[in-house]
Amino acid sequence: MTAVLPDARPDNWVDRFAPASLRPWLKLGRFDRPTGVWLLMLPGWQGIALADAMRGRWPDPALLALFFLGATLMRAAGCAYNDIVDRDLDAKVARTAARPVASGQIGVPAAWMFLIACSLASLLILLSLNVLAVLLGFASLALVAAYPFMKRITWWPQAWLGLTFNWGALLGFAAALGGPTVFQLFASPPDGRASYSYFQLCAPPLLLYASGVFWTLGYDTIYAVQDLEDDALAGVKSSARRLGAAAPRAVFGFYIVSITLGAGAWRLGGLGLASVPFLALFAAILLRQPFALRLDDPGRALALFKSNTLAALALFAAMAAGAWV
Repeated sequence: MTAVLPDARPDNWVDRFAPASLRPWLKLGRFDRPTGVWLLMLPGWQGIALADAMRGRWPDPALLALFFLGATLMRAAGCAYNDIVDRDLDAKVARTAARPVASGQIGVPAAWMFLIACSLASLLILLSLNVLAVLLGFASLALVAAYPFMKRITWWPQAWLGLTFNWGALLGFAAALGGPTVFQLFASPPDGRASYSYFQLCAPPLLLYASGVFWTLGYDTIYAVQDLEDDALAGVKSSARRLGAAAPRAVFGFYIVSITLGAGAWRLGGLGLASVPFLALFAAILLRQPFALRLDDPGRALALFKSNTLAALALFAAMAAGAWV
């Protein structure tokens, strides 16, 4: 038997259906908590939808599927890395003490092997994309590698998570542009007459990325409310601890900036009015959260955090719908 983690649903599919021997491995990759996969994947979907809408077409389903699989694998690898680095801190926090590495269910060498396997599988997906997407994918590794250490050196690890988790908006936009893959360039190098533009990022995807950074800063501050007492005892820094009673007001401000930047991506991308109802839904879901947040109610904080999946889906729909009037 493995413990049901406090921030996982008691009826999650891992605890209900997975063989006992596999449960620690599935929990190492957070497969019992799919919200993180959605929050990592949906910025990529938004970037794909924005790029395609700017050219008057719907997002490519095959590319969306690749990003879903890649996000699932990279989130699993990232969680394993986080658990390896944070195993001593995790053991001091009630919400994380039962994680497989912190609790000793999985050893550190085995966790590294899990991480490497997930990373190699996701690398194969990345290499199927164009050169700009591959370059952006490798650039993201610096953000991923540094993230677990941020809670030790800054009160704003949530901001770093925003930079990391929303990188997919840039990568998705780049991938949707098309162009040669690494393998195609090696098989048929440019002859001097062909022109490949690898740096086609422009204002709309950059605004979308910035919107995602402030969105994550808001929702992860809400998530950190669950650990206020334990983080203080363990010496872990977070925006929720730094802001204290001002956290709800700060989250409201973060979300206002996120909504404004998201609307800017829509406007500068020249998208249609069909986006507006979905942008309004995105704003409504976000702006409800700070008013409902209570610093002494971890359960409510978790529920508000999870509602961000719907918010991200609304922004994806806004970007996709923008291909039409």
